[in-house]
Amino acid sequence: MECRPGCGACCIAPSITSPIPGMPQGKPAGERCLHLSVDMLCGLFGRPERPAVCGQFSADVEVCGSSSEDAIRLLGWWETLTSVA
Repeated sequence: MECRPGCGACCIAPSITSPIPGMPQGKPAGERCLHLSVDMLCGLFGRPERPAVCGQFSADVEVCGSSSEDAIRLLGWWETLTSVA
């Protein structure tokens, strides 16, 4: 599966625990990444400062569903399921 242009769900729904430029503590789940553009594109894409976890993410129907709304819901569900309390 290819990423849907303008989706951005992977830059909003999951937490990122590694430092991100401008977000040294990472970002909490459900919070928009500082580098997500108004067009819902990653401003760090292809740059060395992009967190490894972001570069390793692969779109898949199990986490992205069939729409951006599905992706927010599914990624949020996976985040909750895999988070350590």
